[in-house]
Amino acid sequence: MTNLTQIGKQAKAAARKLASFDTVTKNKGLLSMADALVANQQVILTANKQDLASANEMPKKFLDRLMLNEQRITDMANGLRSIAQLSDPTAEIDRGWFNADGLQIIQRRVPLGVIGIIFEARPNVTADATGLTFKSGNAVILRGGKEALQTNLAITKILREALIQIDLPADAVQMVSDPSHESAQEMMNLTGYIDVLIPRGGRGLIQRVVKTATVPVIETGAGNCHVYVDRDANLDMATAITVNAKVQRPSVCNAAEKLLIHRQVAPTFLPVIAKALIKHGVHLRGDETTCQIMPEISPATKKDWDTEYNDLIMAVKVVDSLDEAITHINDHSTHHSETIVTDNLERGQKFQEQIDSACVYVNASTRFTDGGMFGFGAEIGISTQKLHARGPMGLSQLTTIKYEITGNGQVRK
Repeated sequence: MTNLTQIGKQAKAAARKLASFDTVTKNKGLLSMADALVANQQVILTANKQDLASANEMPKKFLDRLMLNEQRITDMANGLRSIAQLSDPTAEIDRGWFNADGLQIIQRRVPLGVIGIIFEARPNVTADATGLTFKSGNAVILRGGKEALQTNLAITKILREALIQIDLPADAVQMVSDPSHESAQEMMNLTGYIDVLIPRGGRGLIQRVVKTATVPVIETGAGNCHVYVDRDANLDMATAITVNAKVQRPSVCNAAEKLLIHRQVAPTFLPVIAKALIKHGVHLRGDETTCQIMPEISPATKKDWDTEYNDLIMAVKVVDSLDEAITHINDHSTHHSETIVTDNLERGQKFQEQIDSACVYVNASTRFTDGGMFGFGAEIGISTQKLHARGPMGLSQLTTIKYEITGNGQVRK
């Protein structure tokens, strides 16, 4: 019996218990885990320092994701507390009716069971994922990257001990201690134990899981997001939205990577937005027309249009029409988040209708694509596929439906 098989068996047993817990019990567990994180801040920070020391050659953007401080731990704890305040999807009946034969049919939400999560150097995922899976009645098996191993193990130990102290199943949350590719591959094939696998990280990780896993997968995270500035845009608004979408937190999946500008406003707008972005340290790459207007901008390559930078880099393209912008985005985006800046309501509606992405905005930053911003509490990830969930995944997206049918002796004729 492999270690992962044992973990899977433990998770399955814990999931069966969790499925029967009422909302009060689950909230008690969440609050206990939140208090434990705050009480054990120094333990977590000590472990995090070990990880940071081992990862000192990582790019700065990845070190920022890995680094914890007292405020970030407090935020993790508050995230668990806010999940406790959310409605429990498994406590409600979706709908009920009687069919023609007099059978009472009830459709209700039930947990998925055991959720596996493979993620990279973001230790806050350990707490967020535990909170959402626990509240929705699921057990979780977590496998983080080697860069955050000590931090993840410390957080998981604290969460498990908090559950044990109030007589709840610690195996509701388990961390795979082996960060090797072999353990990830074994987890991708843990059929019979993991009901759904959610990868969180860069495009390489996500595609590797999607292509090789034999357990069901929800594809998340990769964000080649676009801002399109229409010919009828308020250019001051377009500047504010573009700067926010690109620079507020450039390493996350809902940051904008591409800027499309209508040809009619490009000569006026491009020098303004370039100055604003360069002021924030953004390196710009442009298509032929962009470079003609501003020769100091580096030429973009074909690869740029499909690249998620997660960095202070942005590619700029001048387009002749809304239709060209829509076609370009649909051809090159990862179907995550796109926005149009326009004062023309009809064009805004067309953009929302024809863009094939999970979240499509009019006159707002793509940075709002987030479970917390949508009112879902902490999110498990942002799904860029169409089944079984799409967009920010909160509690409801971690459940499925079940039909309960009651009769009084009916047989089918």
